[in-house]
Amino acid sequence: MSMNYNLIAERTGLKEKYVRQVVDLLQEGATVPFISRYRKEATGGMTDVEVAQVAAELDNVNELEHRKEFILTTIEGQGKLTPELRTRIEECWDATTLEDIYLPYKQKRRTRAQVAREAGLEPFADAIMKQSYTPLKQLAAKTLDGFEGSFEDALQGAKDIIAERVSEDERARQTLRTTFSIHAQIQSKVIKGKDVDGQNYRDYFDWKEPLKRCSSHRLLAMRRGEAEGILRVSICVDDEPALERIARQFVRGNSESSQAVYEAVDDGYKRLLEPSISNEFGASSKQKADEEAIRIFVSNLEQLLMASPLGQKRVMAIDPGFRTGCKVVCLDSEGNLLHHDVIFPHPPRAERVKAMLTVQNLVEKYGVQAISIGNGTAGRETEDFVRHLDLPEGVEIYSVSEDGASIYSASEIAREEFPNEDVTVRGAVSIGRRLMDPLAELVKIDPSSIGVGQYQKDVNQTALRKSLEDTVIACVNRVGVNLNTASQWLLTYVSGLGPSLAQNIVRYRRENGPFHSRKELMKVPRLGAKAFEQSAGFLRIKGGDEPLDNSAVHPERYELVERMARDQKCSVSELMANKELRDKIDVNRYVSGDVGLPTLKDIMTELDKPGLDPRKPLQAFAFDPTVHEIGDLREGMVLPGIVTNITNFGAFVDIGVHIKGLVHVSQLADHYVKDPTTVVKVQQQVMVRVVGIDLQRERISLSMKKL
Repeated sequence: MSMNYNLIAERTGLKEKYVRQVVDLLQEGATVPFISRYRKEATGGMTDVEVAQVAAELDNVNELEHRKEFILTTIEGQGKLTPELRTRIEECWDATTLEDIYLPYKQKRRTRAQVAREAGLEPFADAIMKQSYTPLKQLAAKTLDGFEGSFEDALQGAKDIIAERVSEDERARQTLRTTFSIHAQIQSKVIKGKDVDGQNYRDYFDWKEPLKRCSSHRLLAMRRGEAEGILRVSICVDDEPALERIARQFVRGNSESSQAVYEAVDDGYKRLLEPSISNEFGASSKQKADEEAIRIFVSNLEQLLMASPLGQKRVMAIDPGFRTGCKVVCLDSEGNLLHHDVIFPHPPRAERVKAMLTVQNLVEKYGVQAISIGNGTAGRETEDFVRHLDLPEGVEIYSVSEDGASIYSASEIAREEFPNEDVTVRGAVSIGRRLMDPLAELVKIDPSSIGVGQYQKDVNQTALRKSLEDTVIACVNRVGVNLNTASQWLLTYVSGLGPSLAQNIVRYRRENGPFHSRKELMKVPRLGAKAFEQSAGFLRIKGGDEPLDNSAVHPERYELVERMARDQKCSVSELMANKELRDKIDVNRYVSGDVGLPTLKDIMTELDKPGLDPRKPLQAFAFDPTVHEIGDLREGMVLPGIVTNITNFGAFVDIGVHIKGLVHVSQLADHYVKDPTTVVKVQQQVMVRVVGIDLQRERISLSMKKL
């Protein structure tokens, strides 16, 4: 296994000593959030991202181990496993090289070479490969025993065997790979007769560029055009010099045999080797583009999940609409549904006065402290309507993204939460709860429906799902979860729990009332010591028996905090309440075997601000009141907006006109920007200048330069 530690350290760029300890913890069943939060001495202070990298590489190494076992067993079954070959396979840690070694032994469909070998032509092929000056017919006479066909058939069969050998030769494959990595071009052409249907792809009707310079969004766009039957996409190099490089490895001298070898190399290159390496680069470039798109997607999702919460306030939520009216719901400070109604302030019914009275009465009756309005159809008009009402002082109005709300409202989760309400009520509740706590509400929706990122349908769905799930887990555990109010879906993502334990916790809560201490978790069916260790630190209990239960201090360190309190001659509660007492503590006195300064500093930070939410406080926002439609825009206008999505070519900003404007990457800042996520965040409030309006294509170009 030591080889693996070394390999993982090399691939992640992290110290082997800490990698070894992280791998051991992972293999003992510890989670990424637990390791990065509570085992800092073992990780040397790795971030959760770095621990996740180690976990991912460990998976890759294990996968490679399984593949090697399969390959060894297969070759051994063929009776062809020599000691040298076994050593080469066992010592190989590169997936591509491993597949190259295995290629000659791989089960294939019956190839031309296979047919020739079965006809007994291998000795003839071997003789030709020696490239002596003996005429080919003489070689044939010497080596062919009992072959029925003509000399021409024998020669063709021998060349087929040589062609396959060339295409499976490790050195030849590596040479062509090098050529592809430096010189490969990706090109796309429109398929004949598809230029009308494929207008979305017209930029790529006749496109060519070096593969290594092709950005992920262009590559994914071409691949989507290909999948839709609009484009023909290929990856290729200039064949002549590439073929010459390969030929130099096999052709020697100038005999009749040499000529036959050259012809076989030419055939092997064009028919087998070049298509194989081209496919390989097609797959690897797609994987790279997927990784880049997923990275941006993950970054956007993280920012959405970590968006500022309003907190526990009484909220009215409005799901806007024209013809079907606006659905209005009132929620208590825990997010429970108290009342629902429908108003029709907009045409065609335009019952403005009635709608106005309904909203004002409900605000008063339920003591509403904030109003959350969905930003979809009629969102801007509804916000204007509400802003002009005579509402009590201090009632804030917020526009909230409703991406995915309709998916939630029709989901099994929504049916379970609100079995007696229709989808419109459920959707409005979701819009209200998103304002109170975006994280708790968004975990109920499949992340790929939240509407951030680019080309999410085109990337590898398994890789996307895993990355998004890891992101949700990281965010939930970074924030922490209230054990007595969290939904089953939120608890599912807590380190060490998962769906069935989350369900058991909610059932236990329903039958026994709220938890009074973290210790009580041990009474939950099937929640054993390991699950308790992994989850307890991320679960909070407000107003329970133990003050530390509402902090991120892990129960395994309670005794340590009690010792600190005893040394200061006070209780734990007093220690948490009194900064002067905490300032007297010399943490160095409490360093012991497995408790170092990183853990002690974390404990002191927690005692200072127990259970502090790492998310920033929510800021109110309003669009420019003079702008409602794209027709209201003029070039040069400077407007407030909210970043709704980030791609690797720029950021989309909502300026309140139903169409999102694009700030191209070149317009994001006064300096060169390589990665937009370093400059803007999803949900960030920004000022933008209108620099282009295309009414026909409904496109708005914006700039953040010099603002």
